Parts: sequence; C-alpha cells; structure tokens
Amino acid sequence: MVFAMPSTDPSHQGAQWPARRFGWSDMFAAPEDDPRSEGGFRGERATLLGYLRDQRLTLEMKCSDLDADGLARRAVEPSNLSLLGLLRHMAKVEHIWFRLRLAGQDLPRLYSGGDDRDEDFNGARPDPEVVAEAWNAWRAEVAFAERFMAEEPDLDMVGTSGHTLREVLVHMIEEYARHNGHADLLRERVDGRVGQ
Repeated sequence: MVFAMPSTDPSHQGAQWPARRFGWSDMFAAPEDDPRSEGGFRGERATLLGYLRDQRLTLEMKCSDLDADGLARRAVEPSNLSLLGLLRHMAKVEHIWFRLRLAGQDLPRLYSGGDDRDEDFNGARPDPEVVAEAWNAWRAEVAFAERFMAEEPDLDMVGTSGHTLREVLVHMIEEYARHNGHADLLRERVDGRVGQ
C-alpha cells in the first residue's frame, strides 16, 4: 500500500479551499425530487435515450445555482477546465454530432472560430452575457437533438458522416459521463458541494 506524503510545496501551504460538504441534506435535489431516472428502461432505444437524458440533467445540476464567477472558475493551473467551459463544450459536441454529422446541416461549428481549437474552454469568461449565451446554446442544441431523435425511429440510421444514430447515442453518453466526472471535481472546487 502506498500513502501520499503531505505536500511540502509552499504554494500548497495555507491554501484556502471551500469546506467539503456532503450529506443527504446537501444533495442537489432530495431523492424524491431528483429529475433523473433510476434506470428501469425497456428496450435499447429507451435505454440509450434515458441514459443520455440523465447525463444531460447531471451536467445541468452540477452547473446550477452558480454565478458567472463560480461557473467560470478554473480547476487548477494550467488546466482551462471550468463548468462554464464544459457547458459550452457540450453545446459544441451536441451541435457537431446531431446537426452536422447526423442531420448533415451545413453550419459553422460552435466555439470553433479562428485558430483557437479550445475556444469553448478558453472563452469561458466570468461574464453574465457569456453565461447566458452558453445556456441558450446548450439548450438549443439539446432541443434540436431531442427533436431529431424523436423524428428518427431507426437506430441504424446513418448520418452524413457515416455514423449510425446508435453509435452517436453511445458516444454522447460516454462524452457526458466523462465530463460529468470533471464537473464533480469542478463543483467541489467552487463551493465544496459534492454528491449526485
């Protein structure tokens, strides 16, 4: 068994971190009010759509009740990760997979202008207008994806990129799950809130 030694780095000495909070009383929603499902989906399509919906709700919950400063707070140097960056990134990912690669729409990519490939993260500034735009973009892309999926009954439908709807749904669940793990740590860094 290996134990971590206390840090001797002077930059870590006396650091003021938010107090870690956890308990049923501090959950994002009381268990009976949690909007996410507990599984129990019937059939492949319902399972994929249900888990994707739950992952989206998790990101929304992790970003809830924070001001622009909290949402834009970076994890640690040199990382450019923030909850606001994740929200913008997932709007971009939804846009790429559903609008561009499945529906074949000819549109510029979100948060991909110029030479900055990480504009989604790098442009996540603590500005209420940037926050409002990010929420609007993410909600618009989720709404488009939900309409697209409702109108396309065949999981084997092949988009213009050659990917099936089934592949895209599995990829989106994976993408959200990965970034929701980041969101757990980012939220704890902002205000000590953990859980769900």
